[in-house]
Amino acid sequence: MSQAIEVVRVAGRIGAEIRGVKLSHDLPESTRKAIREAWLKHKVLFFRDQHHLDDASQEKLVTLFGNKAVAHPTAHKVDGTHYVLELDSHRGGRANSWHTDVTFVDAYPQASILRALTIPEAGGDTAWANTNAAYEDLSPELRALADTLWALHSNEYDYAARKPNAPVEALKKYNEVFTSTVYETEHPVVHVHPETGERQLLLGHFVKRILGVPSSDSQHLFNLLQSHVTRLENTVRWRWRAGDVAVWDNRATQHYAIDDYADAHRVVHRVTVDGIVPVAVDGRRSRTVSSTVKNPEVAQLRQAEEREREAVAA
Repeated sequence: MSQAIEVVRVAGRIGAEIRGVKLSHDLPESTRKAIREAWLKHKVLFFRDQHHLDDASQEKLVTLFGNKAVAHPTAHKVDGTHYVLELDSHRGGRANSWHTDVTFVDAYPQASILRALTIPEAGGDTAWANTNAAYEDLSPELRALADTLWALHSNEYDYAARKPNAPVEALKKYNEVFTSTVYETEHPVVHVHPETGERQLLLGHFVKRILGVPSSDSQHLFNLLQSHVTRLENTVRWRWRAGDVAVWDNRATQHYAIDDYADAHRVVHRVTVDGIVPVAVDGRRSRTVSSTVKNPEVAQLRQAEEREREAVAA
C-alpha cells in the first residue's frame, strides 16, 4: 500500500523533512521514487521518530539510495553487524569539521544514512552544506578556474593541530585505526553529479593540497573555495531527537557534527552506500594514487571483516 508522504523544506537551499513515512527497505515503488526524487533535489532528508529501526533494518535501507552498503576503509563495524559504523562521543566519535565522507578513496560513498540513538539534551546538532549552490555562487571567472583544478585527498592529516582539545581516546583511535592504512586520492575540485548533472565543489577536510600550485597558493585557493561551501546561505542545521534518521547525498554535500555538548553522551549509527568514481568537467576520473599500511594488525582485522561480509553475501 502506497504511503502519502509530505516533503517540508527545512532551509532555503538545502534540506527537507519527509513526513508520513515509516522507513523500510520494502516501501512501495511510488514511495521509493518520491523519496529518491526529494533526496536528489534537497540533498539531505530528515525523518523523525523512526524508532522501529535497528542496525539490521538500517543496513537494508541502502537499497532506497543505491545498490549496496560499503564498509568504512579503516574504521571497525559494530559487533553483530556487517556495515554499521558507530560514532560514540565517549569513545572519540566527534567529527567536528566540514567534510564529505571518505573522499580519500576514489569511489567514495554516494549516500550516508545516519540514525540517532542517544542525543544530548542540548547541542550535538549536525549541519550540511550544498556544494552545488556553492559552485553556482562563484563568479564566472572563479568557476572557470575551479573547473580546471585537482586536489589530493588523504585520511592522514594533523589531527592534534585540528583538534587540540581532543581526548586521549580519540587521538589513539585516529593513530591506530583511522590511519591504519593511509590513502591518497586525486579528485577534481569540481565534479559532475552522475544523476542531476549539477557541478559540485569537492573539498572538505580530507583535502591535503591543491595540485599543481605552490603550497601557499594551495591553501589560499582551498580557503577561498571552501568558504563558499560553508556560507550560512548554503547550509541547513538539524536538531536531533533519538529515533531520527538523516540521509544525505554525499556527492552533493559537506557536513559538520557540532561539538558543543561538553561531556554529554551522543551516539549515532551510520551506514554508507556504494558510490562511483567522480568525473571532472573535462571527463577525467578520480584515481587513488597510493595506499600504505601503517598498522598491519588493524589492517588485517579490517581484511578479515571484509572476508566475513563477502562470505555472508555469497
